Amino acid sequence: MNPLPNLSEANLAEAIRRIGQPGFEAALWQLLRATTGADNLVVLAYRDSGPPQSLYRQTDNAKVFAAFDQTYLAGAYRLDPFFDLHLSRAPTGAYRLRDVAPDAFQRSRYYIEYYEETTLIDEVTFICYPAVAVSLNLSVGRDTSSGTMFTPREVEACQRLAPIISAMAEKHWANLSSPVGPADDIAVLLAKAARSHHGIHLSPRQAEVALLILRGHSSASVGLRLGLSPQTVKVFRKQLYQRCGISSQAELFALMLPLLRGTG
Repeated sequence: MNPLPNLSEANLAEAIRRIGQPGFEAALWQLLRATTGADNLVVLAYRDSGPPQSLYRQTDNAKVFAAFDQTYLAGAYRLDPFFDLHLSRAPTGAYRLRDVAPDAFQRSRYYIEYYEETTLIDEVTFICYPAVAVSLNLSVGRDTSSGTMFTPREVEACQRLAPIISAMAEKHWANLSSPVGPADDIAVLLAKAARSHHGIHLSPRQAEVALLILRGHSSASVGLRLGLSPQTVKVFRKQLYQRCGISSQAELFALMLPLLRGTG
């Protein structure tokens, strides 16, 4: 019997053979590239405290990770929708960024000043949990290398692969350590940093509103998250801007991002 051209199955078999051994990450990348047509891959371990651990990254486009270490890992990750999924303990599975991002994400300064500069135009992340309070994010992306978003068929392929990818990743990275100590309260850390660095005294609610605005939530979305009316959120937002001596979200981002970098 002549062999069938089952390249994806061969890639899967190679990835399985490499679990727990050198070369697993490269084999996994070849599998994901063959099945999803991704331009890039990054594997991150999120914990409840401290910055993410970068376990693997692959791209042919240098812009994708140009500011990854000095901006994203240094603190901007706290504004990322996928980190929010870690905090909320999203179930194991595949998630497309456009489906989980806040309603005003593409108008946020995080998106404009960081994410857009990566040239990423679409992203799907496999989330799984190899240890208590540790989530693995295996993010495949499309950038300007291909210039196209994932097709519905490719997104479906991600969803079908999710249990397999998760099982392999949890097995390969089973030795990741769980966080020690209490989880970070990012709003509290932000308020403390604003007070110590700039003498700005934010109430807990103002700090929460600031964080959600920076993550890309509209006033309506902030209200839903905090159980407040949109009008009340607008009042908090006005008070926040007055207390910080600013008048725009761009100024809020410029003020707060260095603080987020220093709260780890």
